[in-house]
Amino acid sequence: MSPSKMDVEIASQPACWRRAAALAPVVADRLPASGERVAVVGCGTSWFIAQSYAALRESVGHGHTDAFAASEFPMGRRYDRVVAITRSGTTTEIHRLFAGLDEGTSRIAITGVPGAIGQAADVVVDLSFCDEDSVVQTRFATSVLALLRAQLGHDLVRAVSDAERVLATPVDEVVRTASQFTFLGTGWTVGIANEAALKLREAARCWTESYPALEYRHGPISIAEPGRVTWVFGEPPVGLSEEVTGAGASVIDDDLDPLADLVRVHRLAGVLAADRGLDPDAPRNLTRSVVLS
Repeated sequence: MSPSKMDVEIASQPACWRRAAALAPVVADRLPASGERVAVVGCGTSWFIAQSYAALRESVGHGHTDAFAASEFPMGRRYDRVVAITRSGTTTEIHRLFAGLDEGTSRIAITGVPGAIGQAADVVVDLSFCDEDSVVQTRFATSVLALLRAQLGHDLVRAVSDAERVLATPVDEVVRTASQFTFLGTGWTVGIANEAALKLREAARCWTESYPALEYRHGPISIAEPGRVTWVFGEPPVGLSEEVTGAGASVIDDDLDPLADLVRVHRLAGVLAADRGLDPDAPRNLTRSVVLS
């Protein structure tokens, strides 16, 4: 069987990240500067990437950074810049938000289709090289985060190397046969965990959940049992893995760069979709962009 569009796009991620890292110094003056008060917005996958960037930007001391679903942006709050992550450039919530901002707020769009958002934004960062045919986002979202990490000073060599290793490794049978997945993160990887859960829902209709890692003990661990997986991005809190395995569930915890670990989830999503006879390029009830009347 020929690979899906999603599978092809998943495999292209290391090359896209290299290109995004090389682009970072070229577009640095179009992205938020240290000390600016910033909000980052998106819808679906883009919102979760916004969460990761916001946590990263604050962690390196670049200033106050909030992340919002575009539909929940607090219009009365003052920011120097609002950064919208939008693959298609056509999402209604993004256009409504940009139109409602006051003139003193700079509007930045990071997009795969610059022409669709150009008139609404003050500044456009063109990532059309990693735009996608598939409805389910993979390489665009991770390339945006690669670009933003590079702009914040992260060296992506390890992330690229880890992703290449992931792409060359078969999907583990423990996760392939699991009945439920809970994804956990801390700091910037909470957004990664949220995105991982969404990916398996979209492509393979899996039962998935996601939480900040220490919140897992406050209720969600009640569903841990044999045949279920708890997947941790980054270092797990002390003692958590033992609690999960004690309940009979499997723990996925490795030393991969979290962005490369997300590629493992992408590959799993494609494999599970194929196992279940689903087409990840035409997921149920979803379209490439949500455009409202």
